[in-house]
Amino acid sequence: MFKISLLSGRGLATRAAIAIIGASFALSASAGELVLYTASNPKIEKDIVDAFKSAHPEIDVKAINMSTGPITEKTLAEMANPQADVIWMVNNFALDKLKEAGALQPYTPKDNIILSAFVDPDGFWMGHNGTIMAMAVNKKLLAEKELPMPSDWSDLINPVYKGQITVASPIKSGTGYTIMSAMWDMFGDNYIENLNENVFQYNDSGSAAARQVGGGENAIGLTYDTAILQQVDANPDVEMAIGRMSPNIIEGAGLIEGAPHEAEGKIFLDWLMGKSGMEAFAPHVGVGAAAGYGKVDLSKVAFWHLRRPMNQDEFKADWSRKYE
Repeated sequence: MFKISLLSGRGLATRAAIAIIGASFALSASAGELVLYTASNPKIEKDIVDAFKSAHPEIDVKAINMSTGPITEKTLAEMANPQADVIWMVNNFALDKLKEAGALQPYTPKDNIILSAFVDPDGFWMGHNGTIMAMAVNKKLLAEKELPMPSDWSDLINPVYKGQITVASPIKSGTGYTIMSAMWDMFGDNYIENLNENVFQYNDSGSAAARQVGGGENAIGLTYDTAILQQVDANPDVEMAIGRMSPNIIEGAGLIEGAPHEAEGKIFLDWLMGKSGMEAFAPHVGVGAAAGYGKVDLSKVAFWHLRRPMNQDEFKADWSRKYE
């Protein structure tokens, strides 16, 4: 009887061990997964993902970082068999392209605090921040050259600024394209021709103009907000001037149609577009998509929306013939 009792005890122990192992496998299998395609810079990606994982430790996050173009093409190529759940931190042009192709599904994040200007009217994507284009100005250089402080884009064609302006090439830089296409839309061909007369250099990099102004190489640089604000923080001689209307892009996120982890994708978007997500974004962005978040006062910004259809390839080809 003793032997039988001992064997029965071993059997119970074995079954208990199997049950524990099985439960462990079940928990592992049910753990949430989330795959993001993002064009974020590494610092922002790490900070946002870490903040999300702190709020949702039950979700295993895999962020695949590429530039916006490859993200767009990869998502389109995978439409028959999606490999990611959320497109995150890509610009509104890419999000609209994915929407029109049927690669995104509509979703309105719960308890979001996003301003309507940052929301796709059909509900396919939502912006988490805006990037405005502005003027980096070296006040010391302007004073030394006895030049006036520019306050609007229209001021930049004043002949007194000849050779004082740097900006990224619209052929080589998305920043340059955003600025120059908006200037053409606002003011027309004559303005572009006159502005070109005042440009000292067209850069390859979008942020170079801010660094040149901060380093005292040029008096005025046309670039994006956070690049300018870095120089403002580092150099008391640098100031950011925002025109009456601001060329801009919106960066946002959308839920992929057929996402393999749709529930987790929705949880991420709920968090990202809510108070916690906006708080995590605030230190990194010029214009937050929610009032009170970001480094730029939204009350001073009037977004410019293109009035005319723009063919990017044609614009760049025309620019190349005329100016570079």
